[in-house]
Amino acid sequence: MQKKGDWYISSCLELDISSQGKTIEEAVSNLKEAVELYIEIEGIDLPVKRPFLTKFKVKGKKTEDKKTEDKKTENKKPK
Repeated sequence: MQKKGDWYISSCLELDISSQGKTIEEAVSNLKEAVELYIEIEGIDLPVKRPFLTKFKVKGKKTEDKKTEDKKTENKKPK
């Protein structure tokens, strides 16, 4: 989905079809209609594909907020 000026542009990359609308909902609805018409006219039998979603964690150095860092620095100062 892209916004160009006052219009939202929606695209179906698999079928190379695009549509537009003044709102995101309208652009998606118009794209759905365009895809349905294309499939009907072309007589295409599309296999149903299920999306593959997964989660993963990225290891990295944890950052602490400024107050925690300041307290650690205060505790390390010689008295």
